[in-house]
Amino acid sequence: MERGIFTLNDLISQIRAVRPQADIKLIERAFALADTAHKGQTRMSGEPYIQHPLHAAMILVEMHAPDAVVAAALLHDVPEDTSVTLEEIEEQFGKDIASMVNGISKVGKIKYRGVERYIENLRKMFVAMANDIRVMIIKFADRLHNLQTLDSIPQKKAYRIALESLEIYAPIAGRLGMGEIKGRLEDAAFKYVLPKEYEWTLDLATKATQNKQPQIQKVIEQTKVELANNHIPYIDIHGRYKHLYSLYRKLLKYGRDVTKIYDFTAIRCIMPTPADCYAALGIIHSRWTPLKGRIKDYISQPKPNGYQSLHTTVFYDRGSIVEFQLRTPEIHEAAEFGIAAHWSYDETKTQHMAAERFKHMLDTEKEIEWISQLASLQDTVKGKKEFLESLEELKLDVFRDRIFVYTPKGDVIDLPEESTPIDFAYNIHTDIGNRCSAAKVNGMIHPLDQALKSGDIVEIIIDKSRKGPNPDWLKFAKTRHAKSKIRQYARAGLATWIKGVIPDAIRKRKG
Repeated sequence: MERGIFTLNDLISQIRAVRPQADIKLIERAFALADTAHKGQTRMSGEPYIQHPLHAAMILVEMHAPDAVVAAALLHDVPEDTSVTLEEIEEQFGKDIASMVNGISKVGKIKYRGVERYIENLRKMFVAMANDIRVMIIKFADRLHNLQTLDSIPQKKAYRIALESLEIYAPIAGRLGMGEIKGRLEDAAFKYVLPKEYEWTLDLATKATQNKQPQIQKVIEQTKVELANNHIPYIDIHGRYKHLYSLYRKLLKYGRDVTKIYDFTAIRCIMPTPADCYAALGIIHSRWTPLKGRIKDYISQPKPNGYQSLHTTVFYDRGSIVEFQLRTPEIHEAAEFGIAAHWSYDETKTQHMAAERFKHMLDTEKEIEWISQLASLQDTVKGKKEFLESLEELKLDVFRDRIFVYTPKGDVIDLPEESTPIDFAYNIHTDIGNRCSAAKVNGMIHPLDQALKSGDIVEIIIDKSRKGPNPDWLKFAKTRHAKSKIRQYARAGLATWIKGVIPDAIRKRKG
């Protein structure tokens, strides 16, 4: 849903299309309070202020957000910008909605008041996200609409907001498995951070799309015929084009050669069951020749952020290439909305029960433990300079694209892209890292400073007589955890050395 003037009726129509049993009266009450509270206020674009919470709410409805979350989005700027207090919101809407509104208010609005205020806002955002992930998801909707209206504010400010969106917000959405929101945040920020590169990528993508569209439509029709002839049911088959910023990053990897981007165009097949996905894969391979090494089964082996799909790339029409993505409706919703897909609830249960389940779900979700790392920054890192340095490390660690590798026993280890066997070793256990002497990857000796790839099976060889890590490992270790343990050991060793050297020096002088 892009820019435009929305009304309450537009929002209600959208909600009813997604969830016929929605509590429309709750939405109407939230809108009425927000509309009255923001009366007379306008945005920099000149639009009535109520358009902003309406747009944020619309984005959340697209994610099938529960009514309480949509209501919180409508109210999210009320305590900050109007005379209506948080206590009044709690009195009218209850603790759960008031808690979300409070969390969003704490995160802060888009106002740059120097590095110290910026750091303060990031600290609050990380803590709010750890306390209730719904706050962060509402913040994504808030930020996405703000990005869509950046042309109304000064260029320098727009650049700062867009850069922060690329470096902080979009990667967090990615880690939460929210691929569609991540892509939309990146694309909206891209043209303000790298305007010339944006125009170049847009032009290239537009021309490539125009050239490929007829061929892709032909492949889609042929796929439908093949599946029907083999009595394999399908729900929907459609084309999907890569988000611009994602395309740009991949183009840089391949020397700006679009012919090397195999997933620029994808055909998405929504199938009733996982078994149908695998059956369709066999039919596709019997019709078109698969590209070697491009069959990826993320259904049986999901990505670290929970992403599932069955991928294959095939040759069609005299050497042209297209990727197929096969998934069930449930898998598709999870791939688009990530963790937000978990907030759907049984209609026979109360929304409050569903909200509580979603709110506390993080307690048992191992794959998103990294959220607590972000929250702990505000406790463990006090100084401004140290916080920014730690944040830069976290951008490389927590926010970098992920790979998953395996132990010899088949356990999956989630690491940042470009991680080395040293990072793997410290992820297993500090003592394994400290005593690491060599590594085998897929049964072959592998240099400790060489990056791992998704799917690698890694075995760490330890030296029991080894006392600690090599300080030179800091030159190629990627994860914050590995670096901190290597530094910690180095500091401890230096302290021990000083304790031994200084008394000896004193004795010698006395002697």
